[in-house]
Amino acid sequence: MRRKEREIKDAVVIHQLLSQASICRLAIHDEPFPYIVPMNYGYADGAIFFHCATEGRKLDLLRKNNKVGFEIECDSEVVKGAVSCQWTTRYRSVIGTGEIEFIDDVEGKTLGLDAIMKQHGKADNEYIPSLLAKALILKLNITSFTAKQAGDWE
Repeated sequence: MRRKEREIKDAVVIHQLLSQASICRLAIHDEPFPYIVPMNYGYADGAIFFHCATEGRKLDLLRKNNKVGFEIECDSEVVKGAVSCQWTTRYRSVIGTGEIEFIDDVEGKTLGLDAIMKQHGKADNEYIPSLLAKALILKLNITSFTAKQAGDWE
């Protein structure tokens, strides 16, 4: 990280960021350019969970190469200055890499969906079996990450 003074090292703060944000941008390997998908997610037990249909471009690419990059940001806002060169952005972010695991069993899907629902404010969940059967859970096992912030934070 170039700007070491912006690095977030506090594990509690990083956990809070991962637990509070709502969108994760997933960078998937494709040729000749990466494919980036914004997805809602849930963070639990050190992993990031996504839900999706059982087919599509994202899954085709992940079946070829399950190594991904990701980006999550919280509390971002543009801070205006008197002149253009004085504008800045206040933010907190986590950027990392990992490997996607496909979760297709009912118990695993339920755990993944529970993590996603909790992230978005609902802890008491019930799933319709026919819809659960049509869903796939992607589990991002994080292999590395850095966290960064800019602006005033307490």
